[in-house]
Amino acid sequence: MNTTTNTPATPREPWNRGKLVGQKAPLKLKEIWAIRVRLQLSTNLRDLALFDLAIDSKLRGCDLVKLRVRDVAHGEQVASRAMVMQQKTLRPVQFEITEQTRDALKNWIGATKLRSESFLFPSRLHKSEHLSTRQYGRIVDGWVTSIGLDPSAYGTHSMRRTKASLIYRRTGNLRAVQLLLGHTKIESTVRYLGIEVDDALEMAERTEV
Repeated sequence: MNTTTNTPATPREPWNRGKLVGQKAPLKLKEIWAIRVRLQLSTNLRDLALFDLAIDSKLRGCDLVKLRVRDVAHGEQVASRAMVMQQKTLRPVQFEITEQTRDALKNWIGATKLRSESFLFPSRLHKSEHLSTRQYGRIVDGWVTSIGLDPSAYGTHSMRRTKASLIYRRTGNLRAVQLLLGHTKIESTVRYLGIEVDDALEMAERTEV
């Protein structure tokens, strides 16, 4: 007679236990400037260029870390607009490069003497030619922590959502934000910004009863 008993398997701990999941919060304008000023004062040319370009470009982390110098600059001149092919959708997306971001990129490229074909943000690890999305995530954690924010509430998607959210708040133009984010469907933009819930709450806050 077989007396072997089946021992219940030990339940695996959920990967997201103790972590906030879902949409990561975009940065507010005052938080953008708090991080930017800290990076300027620290003279961290790479992080300042990375931060400013992440805000302007609204690119996913996987696309941002793979940018090459030629994607944003021609010779010593940093372009005011750029276009890249999105890895996820295989569709091109355009973005603006503001003057302060152009200055940050010019200083970074000049200081490191990067060539046209070089990755814009090389990795400091020998096994990788450019920053990995994991490295980028750790850098973002450092930025938000430096100004007293909870890093579990923010991430690389916070950088992608920040300017898009500000543009929507100022204009209410969903179609424009859809184009800037490179979404194929307007419904994706609505979900991404989480505007239905936020707008309803704002309207409720402005309504006195």
